[in-house]
Amino acid sequence: MDQQTIELIADSLTKPGVAPVFSNPSEFGMTFEDVVFQASDGVNLSGWLIKGTSNKIIIFSHFGITSSRSGYTPEGRGENAHQAEINYLKTFKHLVDEGYSVLTYDFRHHGNSDAGTNPWFTGGVEEAKDVVAAVDFISKHPTYKDSPIGLLSYCNGLNSTTYAFGREDGLTNYDNIKALFGMQPTTLASLLEQSGTEKEVIDAANQVNLARGGVDLYASFLPDVAKITVPTTLAQGLGDPVYSKELIDAYFDAIPNDEKEMLWLDGEKNRLSYYDWFNHSPEKMIAFFNKYL
Repeated sequence: MDQQTIELIADSLTKPGVAPVFSNPSEFGMTFEDVVFQASDGVNLSGWLIKGTSNKIIIFSHFGITSSRSGYTPEGRGENAHQAEINYLKTFKHLVDEGYSVLTYDFRHHGNSDAGTNPWFTGGVEEAKDVVAAVDFISKHPTYKDSPIGLLSYCNGLNSTTYAFGREDGLTNYDNIKALFGMQPTTLASLLEQSGTEKEVIDAANQVNLARGGVDLYASFLPDVAKITVPTTLAQGLGDPVYSKELIDAYFDAIPNDEKEMLWLDGEKNRLSYYDWFNHSPEKMIAFFNKYL
């Protein structure tokens, strides 16, 4: 395989893409304010604080490269991984109707947030700082500083959240985190492996990415799962064509408490479609947060 193709493969996983903020909570009748908070390395993160009727709050972390705090839009993308819009505001409305407030934000290099101090998308390694910053922002907020927090984290959001539990300055320092509901974690190398890319090609793409300052595509959050001591639900779409059952099983088995549940979602053969799942079927997610928050 030629060098240009290898570089394109590396770019497909690590080059930040266009992930616009295309919707607004007011379109769904929700009261909100625009917020900006800063990660530990000085990166400014842009988000919405959506107001519910209770002191309980959900922090939402989205999937990577083609998503923002509002979701995924196929508009203007050329080759689309998914033909339909995925609007997270529908899920937030379910939560707000249940009384929860919601903090949702754009990861670095996404939406309206700043670029990161590392110019490449890192599959959660650098983005973990953003999760910690979101929790810290809420923990110091005058309205929510004593509130129980639930974490709702999709794909790179869950990768980042897991790494954030493992950081010395991370989530284990916050006893107001009461529950984690996450879905479809994956390493960057695993995405390539499950799509049928040969190992020597992955190795070559990894070398390209490392040489330009990116992180190891083989980097794994699995060692940090042992730090997640709050009740956890893990969800995975069975129709996702690029998921590794071995990785999902390893993640679930490594959660070090008995208050955990595995949800296997049986739907269409498209990874992104499962990020729309709880827009339409939020019952199990809401029941989980109602139990622990």
